[in-house]
Formats: sequence, structure tokens, C-alpha cells
Amino acid sequence: MPTLTLTNFQITPLDAPLGAVVTGLDAAKPVTPETILQLQQALRDYHILIFKNQTLNDEQFLTFSFNFGSLFVPPDNVPVLASKPGVTPVIIPVANVDGGYTGTGELAFHSDHKWTPYPSSGSLLYALEVPSQGGNTSWLNLNLAYETLDESTKQKIANLQLITYNPFLNQPGAPRSKYRFDQSIPLISPVFPHPLVRTHPENGKKILYLDYATEVEVVGLDPQEGSELIQQLRQHLHQPQFYYQHQWSVGDIVYWDNQSTLHYRQAFDPNQRRVMKRISLAGSRPF
Repeated sequence: MPTLTLTNFQITPLDAPLGAVVTGLDAAKPVTPETILQLQQALRDYHILIFKNQTLNDEQFLTFSFNFGSLFVPPDNVPVLASKPGVTPVIIPVANVDGGYTGTGELAFHSDHKWTPYPSSGSLLYALEVPSQGGNTSWLNLNLAYETLDESTKQKIANLQLITYNPFLNQPGAPRSKYRFDQSIPLISPVFPHPLVRTHPENGKKILYLDYATEVEVVGLDPQEGSELIQQLRQHLHQPQFYYQHQWSVGDIVYWDNQSTLHYRQAFDPNQRRVMKRISLAGSRPF
């Protein structure tokens, strides 16, 4: 059995709407139960944790990640990034090299797997190569976005359910709608309504559970009314006061709470390499 050594690591909150930096911790080595509990609590408090100066192989990355949960596995009939029926990669290469996913373009604010029955609880993204400029990732605090809504809007959306349609069923290059007006479109995959105002399963905080650009539908509302409501909420979401932008360094691992944040990626030069590895952790049914 490996020896567990107590580490003098620090958790330093960012001067930002969310996030904390973890220094003095070697994620390649076994960590104590006390350390895991401190990190879990810090994630609940700060929504994202940034581990600096890490050097891990795949096995070490997995071992560290699984301190916080088990692997996210989607249903076979609900595709997600990199999945194939019956096969869920454990480590997904988020990279613009052969075998990698997500390319080099801008990715609008979103959370992962929201169209599945049990969206992932969080992900860890490990930077191996970064471009000289661009490719920064921003995270947005969905609890703060909810708390800053006016009271009448909070009451209006308190019990609404939202369907997020699976973007991986769209034809590549086809125009993407931000709201589903046409109810007659045949569904290729099951849909899973989730609360528009989600309660965090561990800290009880209220979350405005909405992506910025994915196709959605508010259950039970007239399409015009639903579309106007979502447009209003998305305008509220898209404010710098809610987000932190991270400039990557090689050796960074960012662990984010996928239940209470959105993330966004800047475009970057296709001639530069950006190579990262992602592990996503299992979540529960939103309530």
C-alpha cells in the first residue's frame, strides 16, 4: 500500500465571482481522506478548483479524479462528446490533433451533458499543450446568476421544467436554433426535462440551470412566451460579473462543478496545438 503523506497545500480563492487556486498539492501521489474532504468542500464553496504545476500519467489522472466520484456514462441512445453506442471513453482528448475533439473554434457558454437523464456532476480538464494566445476558458457562476434575478422573475420560473435538446444529433454545419418552436419535429432520441431552477444536491443553493446557446424548450409554455423568457434569462446570464476567465498553463488541472457553472472557450489559431485531457464524473437526477 502506498504511504499517505500529509501535504501542506493551500486553497486560495480568486478575486473573481468563482474559483480557487490549489497549490502545494501533488495530484500524482495518493492524497489523505482529510485532503479529499477539504477539496470537496472547496468545490462546493468556489465552484471551480485550479490545481497548478501537475505532472500525471493517465492512471494517476484517473486515480486522482475518482477521489471525487465515478465515471459519467451516458445511456447508449443519448450521444455525448466522443461517445459511441456501448463505449464511453474514460479520458477524452480535448485537442486539435488527430483523435482529438472540439476543434479550434469558439464554444458558447454551456454545461456538459444537460440533455441526458443524469448530467455529470463535474469534470477535470488537464492541460498538456497550450497555444501562445487564445483558447482561454471562462466559467460562469449559475448560483450568482440566479441570486441576482429580480423577485418576480424568480417566482415566475420557480417551478418550470426545461428540455435541453441534444446538440450531438444535429447535422454538422446545419443552422442551430436556440429555441424549439416546431413541436412536430420528430425526436430521434429521448428528451429529459429538468428544473429551470435547480437545487444543488450537496449545498442546497439555487441554480439558474440554462445554457447560453443550446436549443431548449420550456415545458407547458406557448413557444413565443417560452422563447421570450429564455431570451430574457440568457441576456441576464451573459454578464462579465458572473464569470472568471482562465488563461491556461501547461500542468493546470481545472476541476469544475458542472451542476452550478457554465463554461466557454475562446477560439484559437488552428496552426497552434492545444492538447488537454478530460474526465467527467457521474451525477444525479436534477431536482
